[in-house]
Amino acid sequence: RRARRGGGAARGALRPPLPAEAAVAAMAPAAALRVVFLLLLLPAARARLSAYFGTKSRYEEVNPHLEQDPLSLGAAAGGARPPAACAPLQLRAVLRHGTRYPTAGQVRRLRQLHARLRAACPGAAPLAAWHPWYEESLDGRLAPQGRRDMEHLARRLAARFPALFAARRRLQLGSSSKHRCLQSAAAFRRGLGPSLGLGGDEVEVEVNDSLMRFFDHCAKFVALVEENDAAMCQVNAFKEGPEMRKVLEKVASALCLPVEELNADLVQVAFLTCSYELAIKNVTSPWCSLFSEEDAKVLEYLNDLKQYWKRGYGYDINSRSSCILFQDIFEHLDKAVEESKSSKPVSSPLIVQVGHAETLQPLLALMGFFKDDEPLKADNYIRQTHRKFRSGQIVPYAANLVFVLYHCDQVKNSEEEYQVQILLNENLMSFHHSNETISTYTGLKDYYRDILENCHFKEECELPKVNVTAVDEL
Repeated sequence: RRARRGGGAARGALRPPLPAEAAVAAMAPAAALRVVFLLLLLPAARARLSAYFGTKSRYEEVNPHLEQDPLSLGAAAGGARPPAACAPLQLRAVLRHGTRYPTAGQVRRLRQLHARLRAACPGAAPLAAWHPWYEESLDGRLAPQGRRDMEHLARRLAARFPALFAARRRLQLGSSSKHRCLQSAAAFRRGLGPSLGLGGDEVEVEVNDSLMRFFDHCAKFVALVEENDAAMCQVNAFKEGPEMRKVLEKVASALCLPVEELNADLVQVAFLTCSYELAIKNVTSPWCSLFSEEDAKVLEYLNDLKQYWKRGYGYDINSRSSCILFQDIFEHLDKAVEESKSSKPVSSPLIVQVGHAETLQPLLALMGFFKDDEPLKADNYIRQTHRKFRSGQIVPYAANLVFVLYHCDQVKNSEEEYQVQILLNENLMSFHHSNETISTYTGLKDYYRDILENCHFKEECELPKVNVTAVDEL
């Protein structure tokens, strides 16, 4: 509608153009057409890329049904039911924190890249018009979506295991010392609600970095992997390889920058900005328009290489450092079995601890999950197209590994009296020793006997007597 003539604002006056619209209007017709075309492509770009964001993936990527209903248990929930004569005794969960903001370092690199873009290619709207709204003060903190991730997860677990989450059942809640984990633990508690008697402030969160950040306390891992550039030789080689070079050249061209001014880390920041805006705001960022699905697969592999060599199967110490957490899980399961056998109520029916992707990934590697026949390397990208080790499918935001211990009546022998299921991201895992999704507790302990008896954190993490920092030591 046209505004009335004369002074003052009139009903129906045209709104001022948004920044991106103003930038488009100021362009030459050909450039404007190209930008409009890019804007139209953005939703398609989001659909193509969202499966490849690695550890920055939304939880909905592994459970798509949650997009429609965040409290839905999904089709897999039916298969999670134990045999008819079994009742749950204990639930032990290790969670990754919910959706978070970028770190301060990522924000600085993004601002640096955006400033270069605006100087070199001011006509590249909507990217040039994009406002870098991230502040360094956010530095990896939990986003509002992350709180919703945890509240909804708590409600789904309570719906799936109502006997364990019944009123007056004790909740033991633990966390790493990081702010995003403490806030995630608080959000999980709130999600259970006051009706369950677990939602109030009376449930304290115990900070336990020795379990949730075991990697910080493992001297061998810190010296030989975390702080050793040579340990990441496969990652660095892939950054300089032909697949990444192709992506670099394409992005440099789109940003009007010489390819020499870009590197793999800056390109990955641009790619992850696409992921952050989807996960945090549920919007399709203009940064997504820089990447095709093939580009996304290359950048996912770069992320997975880092996870593989730093947190997964690349070096034994990555997973062996997590034996302290693995043994703690079984100590609590053992205690629940002993209390049940003595006809005592289980003292800790619910144990929930919140950590990081770096907490879960080594633990899953220690247990032998998602191990490929061939190691992930810089020169076998094509051969790893159908790899098991895809960090976005394993440890997205709000990832969770849940052990559920059952007491079963009407069993054939005493070994079947106590059984266990393991769920990853609310989906049942098949046990290696049986290929079944439920195992006798004694059978599971027998399978992992070596880790339970012979993996000692202090000895595993002790540095060699000689001060060596070579990869060969690993």
